[in-house]
Amino acid sequence: MIPSAVLAGVLVDELRRAGLKHAVLAPGSRSAPLALALHTETCITVHVVIDERSAAFMALGIARATRAPALVLCTSGTAAANFHPAVIEADYARVPVLVVTADRPEELRATGANQTIDQTRLYGGAVRFFAEIDAPHDSSGEEAPRWRSVVGQAYAAAVGSPMGPVHLNVAFREPLVEPGGEPAAVALAGRPEGRAWTEAVVAPRRPSPELAAGLAGEIAAVERGLIIAGDCDLDPGPVVELAAKSGWPLLAEPTSGARRGPNAITTFDALLRHQPFAGTHRPELVLRLGKPGLSRALAGMLSPEVPQVLVERDGVRLDPERALSRIIVSDEALLCEALCERLELREESPWLRSWREAEEAARAAVDDVLDSDDSPTEPRVARDLAALVPDGGVLVAASSMPIRDLNSFMAARRGARVLGNRGASGIDGFVSSAVGVALVSPGRTYALAGDLSLLHDQNGLIGRGDVDLALVVLNNDGGGIFSLLPQAGLGSGFEELFGTPHGLDLAALARLYGLDYRRLERAGDLAAAISGEGPTLIEVRTERAANAQLHHRLWAAVAAALG
Repeated sequence: MIPSAVLAGVLVDELRRAGLKHAVLAPGSRSAPLALALHTETCITVHVVIDERSAAFMALGIARATRAPALVLCTSGTAAANFHPAVIEADYARVPVLVVTADRPEELRATGANQTIDQTRLYGGAVRFFAEIDAPHDSSGEEAPRWRSVVGQAYAAAVGSPMGPVHLNVAFREPLVEPGGEPAAVALAGRPEGRAWTEAVVAPRRPSPELAAGLAGEIAAVERGLIIAGDCDLDPGPVVELAAKSGWPLLAEPTSGARRGPNAITTFDALLRHQPFAGTHRPELVLRLGKPGLSRALAGMLSPEVPQVLVERDGVRLDPERALSRIIVSDEALLCEALCERLELREESPWLRSWREAEEAARAAVDDVLDSDDSPTEPRVARDLAALVPDGGVLVAASSMPIRDLNSFMAARRGARVLGNRGASGIDGFVSSAVGVALVSPGRTYALAGDLSLLHDQNGLIGRGDVDLALVVLNNDGGGIFSLLPQAGLGSGFEELFGTPHGLDLAALARLYGLDYRRLERAGDLAAAISGEGPTLIEVRTERAANAQLHHRLWAAVAAALG
């Protein structure tokens, strides 16, 4: 067996032992030994993607959906640089992606050899762990224990605290492929009974009884409190129960999973845009979970004068307003459970009643505007799609306006999961991320995107006839969010610099990639449009200026309802 096959076989064998289930491969020559070893490993599902950037985001989507590491592999050279955007998202979103880049051996580096760049620590501080594995000179497998140990280190770092991406740069010498065909199975120096060389065991951080008792006392003493759940991956049940026990309103973003329960205030963005309401509803204590970032009105309320406690499992400072008064390093759900055990159920207070009444009025005002006709507007499609996703289903939302419209107009519900690339909040890689989620999710997956998110990452649709995905695209022919930002008042330069109309035919795009195409003409037909199986593109044509006017009309309707 050639040395390259020995190294690749040991690495893949150890990855299987560690628990790896999915690998995304971008084709290349230098990575051939690993690609072949993964192909012959029946316990690992291999997905092949021709574009490295798309491959990395697909692995990100798989890892996010499964809450387990997914591997992405490429050849040497600029291929590895195309992984970088997804690595950054995985870093900030704390998603465990195992990045493996094949490389030239040491003697070919810094010599001008073809397709050879400096891949050492290519992703800088965005990865939790980096290791270089040198190309072996022979087939003895003498270094197999070290190779297995490095895999164990990488896997443990990926699922550790905080979770995130890791990078293995693996060098291979030619020959890269066995002369006789596919390599034989390799099991050099593995532990007995298929055990991992180094098992990664992660225990959640439990709050001390003293800490829980102290915080419970603070909550019990404050009537005018708020629980804010931003983007995070946690068990929402204890959060919803804590809101009920404390008698505090729960302001939850869609990707928190906690937008449900009797205290959920789903219209908080519109409510806090209304200054009279915001001025009379300043809390005396705020308990924060995750990273809120979708509502400027909410951010404006989180001033340093308001005592704020962030519960963060990894101790990461999520504080763009620099207003936190305390950070508690604890598993969020476990702390909420501990608080619930120590709190008596608070009767409905005037504070909670005021929020609930405002929520009821705002929700009615929003629904009246959106249901006044059957036009498939962007806010209505976002609201209705979130309601239509079946229990156990997943809705993947693109950054920019889709996730913001969900935050503003999605009603309370349970049973469905909302995901999005909220780490660095870019629109890049959205389609590939959604495809990754769909590949590992039971049943049909649903996605909500803008036209630019689709066009930016349409490569993610290549060869994806195997994915059960309903992709709803809000096509306003450009960057719709800018019509709601100060740039909209720039005049003649706005369209060229920010509106960026493209005029592309999405039906033709769907045909190009082999997708079923449907155009939504009436909002009431959305349920039928997203039904079926296989990859489906549902186009919703809107107009940017009209969309901006509708948003302002909705906010005005809420303000009028509040009086």
